[in-house]
Amino acid sequence: MVGAILGGLLVVLVVGPLARLLWEAPPGTIAEAALDPEVRDAVALTILTASAATVIAVLLGIPLGYLLARARFPGSRFLSGLLDLPVVIPHPVAGIALMLFLGRHSAIGGVLAKLGLEIVNHVPGIVAAMLFVSAPLVVSGAREAFASVDPKLERVARTLGDSPWGAFRRISLPLATRGILAGALLAWGRSVSEFGAIVILTYHPRVASVLIYDRFTLSGLPAAVPAAALLLLVALGVFLLIRVLGPSERVHR
Repeated sequence: MVGAILGGLLVVLVVGPLARLLWEAPPGTIAEAALDPEVRDAVALTILTASAATVIAVLLGIPLGYLLARARFPGSRFLSGLLDLPVVIPHPVAGIALMLFLGRHSAIGGVLAKLGLEIVNHVPGIVAAMLFVSAPLVVSGAREAFASVDPKLERVARTLGDSPWGAFRRISLPLATRGILAGALLAWGRSVSEFGAIVILTYHPRVASVLIYDRFTLSGLPAAVPAAALLLLVALGVFLLIRVLGPSERVHR
């Protein structure tokens, strides 16, 4: 009984603010926000860049997660902890670090600029900031998912003639898909919600979080609520869609 009460308090703490936000934004004001070109462009840019950052994180994070789950080498635990660091450091600090690392006056940023790829105050900068804060979630999810797959299954596949890549593709990857999908979903949500690193690295063009903050600081809470509610509904819709289309517990088992 006590556990149910404590759990209920946490549910209220999480769901209550979201419900209040939607309550303060009637459907008419959300529709107006959706028709506002500035809001529409910011939300579209947010979805596009968050999706790009998530795809990159998945492509790079799956091999790394598999390596950390299977290989044992000196410093593997330290590397795992180091990769989780962007989750816990203040995100304005992340934005400053990224600017120093990828800015035009840095070694890497200078090379990228000569190749025509500008980072600071350009769309790639938004993707870089989102990727920095969200990739650890994909790596962690993939690592835990692969660790839950019995290595004996891969060895059996190898004895039946599969190559290492074939055993990975036919055995480990399908069994770890649900964990990887969960990590990718969290990474996408983290990318959509990012503000601190983006506002330092790429203030313009503005993503939804930066636009909402601008409207709040310049015009007050009533001006920011409709756009905030719209972004919440978009994120909720994507989460529900992935939950519906994703593999079920029964199929996974």
